[in-house]
Amino acid sequence: MRAFASMVYRQIKRFWRGKSRVIGAIINPLIWLVFFGLGWSKVFDSPMARQIFGGIDYISFLAPGLMTMGLFTASFISGVTVIWDKQFGFLKETLVAPASRKSIIAGRIFGDAFISLVQGFIILLFTFPLAKSLKISGFAPVLLVGFILSIAISSLGVSLSLKMASMEGFQMIMMIIMMPLIFLSGAIYPIDTMPKWMQYVTRVNPLTYAVDASRNLLLGISKFSLLLDFSILSIIALFFLATAMLLFERATIE
Repeated sequence: MRAFASMVYRQIKRFWRGKSRVIGAIINPLIWLVFFGLGWSKVFDSPMARQIFGGIDYISFLAPGLMTMGLFTASFISGVTVIWDKQFGFLKETLVAPASRKSIIAGRIFGDAFISLVQGFIILLFTFPLAKSLKISGFAPVLLVGFILSIAISSLGVSLSLKMASMEGFQMIMMIIMMPLIFLSGAIYPIDTMPKWMQYVTRVNPLTYAVDASRNLLLGISKFSLLLDFSILSIIALFFLATAMLLFERATIE
C-alpha cells in the first residue's frame, strides 16, 4: 500500500506543478461549451427540436457529454507521462524498486484518475449556470461514474504508452482513437439520430455508457438502464486496469 499511496501522491503533485496542463484541460471543454453549445443552442431552440434532445435545451443535453469528454481527454493524456518517465529514467527506477509492480502502476493510474475527476468536477461547476435543466442531486453520483471512466481510460493510456517509445507517436494514436470515440458516444448529438451502423458501433464504445449514465443522473434521460451503464463501465475499467498491471509486470528495462 505504501508504493500505491506514494505513486498517487506523486501523480497529483506532478500535475499540480504543470499549470499549463491544468489550465488547458479545463479550458478545452469550456471552449466546446461556449462556441459549440451556445452557438447551436439557438438553432435547436424550438419545441420540435427539443424533442430530439429528450425535451430539454441543447446546452443541458451537451453538458454531461462535455464533462465526460473532459474526463476522457485528461485520462488518456496520462499515457504521455509514462513515455516522459521512460525518457528521463524514472520508469526504470520504479521497475527495479523493491515494491510490487502492480501496486506501483495501480497507484499511478488511480492518481491520474483522481486528477481527471477534479477536472471533470470543475467543468461541471462551470456548466451548471448555463445548463438550467441539470439536477443538483445527480452531482455526487455522476462523479462516481467519472471516476470509473477515468480509471478505465487512464489504464488504456498507460497500456498503450508502455508499448511505445515516441511521445509524438502516442499523441497521434491518441487522436485517432479519441475523436471517433467522442463522436460515437452520444456526447454531442443523440445516438438515435445516427445512421444504423453507427448505432451498432456505439454499443462497443465505453464512453457511450459513461455519457448515458451521466445524462441519467443529471437530467433523468437515458438510452440504457443505469445498472447496465455502471456494470459495463466497471467491467471495462477492471479489464483495462488488469491489462495495464500485467503489461507493467512484464515490462523490461531497455
